[in-house]
Amino acid sequence: MSSPRKRRVFPFTAVIGQEEMKLALLLNVIDPRIGGVMIMGDRGTGKSTTIRALADLLPGIEVVAGDPYNSSPSDPDLQSSDVRQRLEHGEALSTEERQVPMVDLPLGATEDRLCGTIDIEKALSEGVRAFEPGLLAKANRGLLYVDEVNLLDDHLVDVLLDSAASGWNTVEREGVSVRHPARFVLIGSGNPEEGELRPQLLDRFGMSVEVRTVRDPELRVQVVDQRTAFDTDPDGFSTAVEEGQQALQQSVVEAQQRLDQVEIDDDLRLRISAVCGELDVDGLRGDIVTNRAARALAAFEGRTEVSEDDVARVASCCLRHRLRKDPLEQIDSGDRVVKVFCKVFERSESDDRNAFELALAA
Repeated sequence: MSSPRKRRVFPFTAVIGQEEMKLALLLNVIDPRIGGVMIMGDRGTGKSTTIRALADLLPGIEVVAGDPYNSSPSDPDLQSSDVRQRLEHGEALSTEERQVPMVDLPLGATEDRLCGTIDIEKALSEGVRAFEPGLLAKANRGLLYVDEVNLLDDHLVDVLLDSAASGWNTVEREGVSVRHPARFVLIGSGNPEEGELRPQLLDRFGMSVEVRTVRDPELRVQVVDQRTAFDTDPDGFSTAVEEGQQALQQSVVEAQQRLDQVEIDDDLRLRISAVCGELDVDGLRGDIVTNRAARALAAFEGRTEVSEDDVARVASCCLRHRLRKDPLEQIDSGDRVVKVFCKVFERSESDDRNAFELALAA
């Protein structure tokens, strides 16, 4: 009897086009401190498919066996209070490997489902106050995906922002106080036609990418053929791209290991901050995210020093969603970032615009 197979997921490397979205997601996996990705665009452009494919691509993580918070056996910042107490008492913890968690936050979710709640059944049957972990606990060390994030209730947005910013979730319920790690890559998607995002939510996403419907007929046919081939024979299709999947997975692992060695010189950092100042970006989150994204890009491409071109490629994605909207201004926010970048870095605005696009190196 054959062993049960895991759920079939469309392979990440088989997603055609949408290079900006794919690379932004990979950079956030390499350095989760970038702060997540907001993906805005038309319906049916592969947003959800790509995000689920990313979780399937990533290598497994080592967790404490039986722990509902995916606690790390070695990193105290990624351990629940229960695991830390067991370690303090000298207990040897058994470990297991799990797939990187991918959690979907439905629009109709309640705050209790997101944060966790009291286990009523246990309270009634055993007379003890027990905590039932929520989606934030499940998402620790993984991906938390919110589709149609612009339609999410405000109170859920506030809870999500608090956890994403601090890396912890604190629950106070019926005399029970629980605090557990909630470090996740926050990924949101939405359609601009269905409503704008609150500025404070937009600012919390490290990067923002825009996806558009493919217009080229040949490329559209290619996408349809790929999807049809996968639906007809998922195992055969996945086997055909397995080599590419493994190579990309290895590149991500090596980039994660290389990240701490990547350096960015003082002049580049000064110019990044000059761009943010010229664009009148509120706060310093734009400076921090641009630095981190440029370092992650260099690490992904096998380098230990950030170049001006790295900064050029990530600048729009890191800054355009932080700009103050001027209703009288016709220029696109991405173009405004490029214009100021060229001014600060003393480049000609007639330069090839491909140099300012976030895309996988050929």
